[in-house]
Amino acid sequence: MVRCIADEQLCKTGFSYTLSLINGKYKMTILYTLMEFGSVRFNEMKRYIDGVSDKTLSTALKELERDGLVHREMYSQIPPKVEYSLTETGRSLIPLLDGMCEWGDKHRPV
Repeated sequence: MVRCIADEQLCKTGFSYTLSLINGKYKMTILYTLMEFGSVRFNEMKRYIDGVSDKTLSTALKELERDGLVHREMYSQIPPKVEYSLTETGRSLIPLLDGMCEWGDKHRPV
């Protein structure tokens, strides 16, 4: 059976759903950071991701947490300590992120 684009809608695909979760400035970078380093504090991530503002990083982390990809752990101590890590659902993206890393290593200019 031949598929016809006139009968399809991108918004009904798994690709579109995945993109709706990871699309956005710095979201993929945040996921990559957490994949590479595990639990990371906000300021550590801000230093690692050069050029991201507090507001942009905070917004992206809140959206990733809301969508179930990132876990926020708050420790009751003074000063307050908050760490971010991937949830099980977020960790399920690791093969996709690894594939992107491999592709980039293979195709980037030397």
